[in-house]
Amino acid sequence: MNPRAFSTLGCPGADLDEVVRLARTGPCSGVELRCFSRQLIHPESDPAEADRIAGALRRAGLAVPVLASYVQVAADGPDVVEQLARHITLAARLGAGQVRVFGGGAGLPRGRRERAVRHLAAAAPLAAAAGVGIALETHDEFLTGAEVAEVLEAVGSPAVGAVWDAVNPWRAGESPERTAELLGPWLRHVQLKDVASPTDLRPVLPGRGVLPLGDVLGQLRRLGYDGWISLEWERAWYPDAAPLAEALPAFHRVLDAV
Repeated sequence: MNPRAFSTLGCPGADLDEVVRLARTGPCSGVELRCFSRQLIHPESDPAEADRIAGALRRAGLAVPVLASYVQVAADGPDVVEQLARHITLAARLGAGQVRVFGGGAGLPRGRRERAVRHLAAAAPLAAAAGVGIALETHDEFLTGAEVAEVLEAVGSPAVGAVWDAVNPWRAGESPERTAELLGPWLRHVQLKDVASPTDLRPVLPGRGVLPLGDVLGQLRRLGYDGWISLEWERAWYPDAAPLAEALPAFHRVLDAV
């Protein structure tokens, strides 16, 4: 059975005790930590605070599969690699397996792929030395498995892989079978969710929306993927969504059924 996690995106404002309590409501053995201002962890977190969080999660039997950064690797700026380095250091301190990154670069389409490749290639040795992966999510300007795989093939480092956000390639018209085929060699982490429609991305309890979750999970089985599957419940962006405590049981039911 794949290890299960959830993202703290689903419980904005929750303290560490609440995060641990939520994990204990079902068979979650990991927490995907959103790394952002005014969250449990953020890019400027004091090392002692990172150690405190890591220790508390470890004592609760919880791993940190992903530090969910907001670094945009296709941005055109002088400090992208420096941002990546800071997040890699923080992830290593937390014992996180991966640093999630976005593509970005929406305002500068020319050279976007080349910038992403350059920045990821420069940061890959830092990640490898720290024992932390960098994982580019199917998101924003790199919405599909095809777009992410093209970048990763050019980087060509085992330290750099992919996060498959199950909604985004599908709503862009890429089938789960095709996404799995493209991302298979690079797949490091999977985020599941469900939505009302391809154009209405309001969170719907897993199994009650239109995303073909069974197909996604079937493709993961076909790949032999034995890594983390995480519920990314976007309550931070949709405050009217059901609480994470209601979404987690639905998430577990979907996985248990498979």
